[in-house]
Amino acid sequence: MPTVVAVDLGAESGRVLKITLDEAGFHQQEIHRFPNHPVQAGGTLYWDALRLLHEIRDGVDKARAGAESLGLDAWGVDFALLDREGTLVANPVHYRDARTNDIMPWVFERIPRREIFERTGLQFMQLNTLYQLAALSRADSPLLRAASRYLSVPDLFLFWLGGEPVCELTHASTTQFYDPRTQSWDTHILSAIHLPSDWFPRIVQPGTQTGEYEGLRIIAPATHDTGSAVVGIPSTSEDFAYISSGTWSLVGLELPAPIINDAAYAANVTNEGGVFGTTRFLKNVAGLWLVQQCRATWRANGRSFEYADLAQLAEDAPAFQAFIEPEDSSFLAPGDMPSRIRAYCERTGQKVPVTEGEVMRVIYESLALKYRLVLDRMTAASGRAFSRIHVIGGGSQNALLNQMTANALYRPVISGPSEATATGNAMVQFISLGHLHSLAEARELLAKSTRTQTFDPVDEGVWKEAYERYQMTVH
Repeated sequence: MPTVVAVDLGAESGRVLKITLDEAGFHQQEIHRFPNHPVQAGGTLYWDALRLLHEIRDGVDKARAGAESLGLDAWGVDFALLDREGTLVANPVHYRDARTNDIMPWVFERIPRREIFERTGLQFMQLNTLYQLAALSRADSPLLRAASRYLSVPDLFLFWLGGEPVCELTHASTTQFYDPRTQSWDTHILSAIHLPSDWFPRIVQPGTQTGEYEGLRIIAPATHDTGSAVVGIPSTSEDFAYISSGTWSLVGLELPAPIINDAAYAANVTNEGGVFGTTRFLKNVAGLWLVQQCRATWRANGRSFEYADLAQLAEDAPAFQAFIEPEDSSFLAPGDMPSRIRAYCERTGQKVPVTEGEVMRVIYESLALKYRLVLDRMTAASGRAFSRIHVIGGGSQNALLNQMTANALYRPVISGPSEATATGNAMVQFISLGHLHSLAEARELLAKSTRTQTFDPVDEGVWKEAYERYQMTVH
């Protein structure tokens, strides 16, 4: 039976899965899971790329028997620079590093913000690749003089495994110097921040076969993890919204073409490349990162909680005491998130959450209401309505947040699968190998063989009032 290996790198952990098509649909087996811990050195926050490569090879070697190919996906925006010999110039820097804290005005002095959106259709976030590279350019970093080639993080690992040094489209589209109309690098933007366009390699479509590792064909799936996750949505119709829920919440719609207009610009939403000609019209929201950092802070202070414990504490806490803006810049960097949330509530004149449960309740309710705000604006900008929301990724297992999301949007939420990213990665490989013939066929297979749970909305009036308060308080 057709079998592939899917490597999925997340901001907290990585996993290697073996996925097989069979009579029941598909079967997946987790072969190897490993932590992904960034490293602080000399005041800079790095990804431990060589350690990750070791773990990836270890997992693939354990999984490769009987498989035809491997594909790898990872988080967006981060990159590596190589010299002319193909050697890594320096460890990739983490998107939460402070080097981009004040860089956006410097870029907008050289090319106006509105022009950047018109050329790229991308959401403005200081962590975008554009601003990371601009920070190097402004500092006249010696890394730029040593560099000869740019590769995204997933493309780097595929190159190290034996693939060609190319950039896959879905990840290239997260940089904010990619033109979605021509599907090519925007050399005008690169020139504005004084970067040579010849660093940037050929952009390839999802499903391109680029090399071989120990007898396995290397296939670039949707190498941006959200691109793969969206492939893994188990839907047989098109009238859905989605939330890829994990460290980030990627809230969006799947469209046939980019939406680059005044409403999209005002809403600060993004148009990222999808598979087989689709566009991911979405917004990045700081998702379970807030919970993860609270949990880490409490653990460091001797209070250890499982995620299920935190959800229960939130459920038991009073409702709608205060709200936060998940995108507030104070929440971007790692650190003492409970104190930052309390400070935000105090600064905005709200009741300050005291207990762990109250802090969690503020986070979950604010996320659900933020999802409502984002999707209201995206619907207005695109004219595309939706009847339900698919929640995929690790956060799909959070029943409390799923129910709150259904209540806030007053539409049913279908949760699952939790491993949608790895599954979508595999589906693109199966299409590339000829075992499946289209995205629609892959999703039909997923719909009949994926276990999901439906959360129906309740308490519409209560949540409508909360949404009005949220908008007045936060926006």
